[in-house]
Amino acid sequence: MYAFDIERPATVAEAVAALSNEDAQALGGGQTLIPTLKQRLASPEKLVSLTGVAEMKGISSAGGVLTIGGGTTHDDVAADGSYKALSELAANIGDPAVRSRGTIGGSIANNDPSACYPAAALGSGATIVTNEREIAADDYFVGMFETALDEGEIITAVKFPIPEKANYQKFVQPASRFALVGVFVAKTADGVRVAVTGASNEGVHRWTAAEEALSKDFSAGALDGLTVSADDLIADLHGSAEYRAHLVAVMTKRAVAAAS
Repeated sequence: MYAFDIERPATVAEAVAALSNEDAQALGGGQTLIPTLKQRLASPEKLVSLTGVAEMKGISSAGGVLTIGGGTTHDDVAADGSYKALSELAANIGDPAVRSRGTIGGSIANNDPSACYPAAALGSGATIVTNEREIAADDYFVGMFETALDEGEIITAVKFPIPEKANYQKFVQPASRFALVGVFVAKTADGVRVAVTGASNEGVHRWTAAEEALSKDFSAGALDGLTVSADDLIADLHGSAEYRAHLVAVMTKRAVAAAS
């Protein structure tokens, strides 16, 4: 590790002010950022810890929408149960140490291409709330490790419309507990959304062909014959692009079957 300053604001306003300083970076649970600093892949001069901002924590439900503060830990999301598919997803992120420190806002802000929460947000049609605005998930996730957040913008909450049926299936990469491939399926009155993580070089994305088929017939059988192109999918020592393409179809069928 290297020397840096750390600031611990108590409010969102104080955090935004601290992040306005040159070369300052927000620190949520630190489950991604701290290893990044250790490897010198980033070296900000100041970290602005968000763990003391009480207004960014907590879970509430109203009008069929679950609102989760950006500073809420995975453990708290797992324990809530208001949105079963989301709670089950949170309960299987990383290990107990990661779940006790990591936050939903930090995960979505980082937008790791194999993280679980981005699939839940995109699959649910969630809204990402920041200190400046509200951003639809379809507009928020731009690419691998890229989002629509402006410099110094903070995720204060995420709003999840609770669907009629939903499920998340993850094929775990054992060493990291990230998703080699993960698929989140959600059925609403307006149709079906299918979000895929872990597979694409572009990061989390929707599988529109599956959405069209499932909107007509929400059953695993509706996906028979559908295949995923291996073009621009991730290929590494854990699995080829073709293997990931196969897993997308398998995980989607499993998610639909479990949701049904």
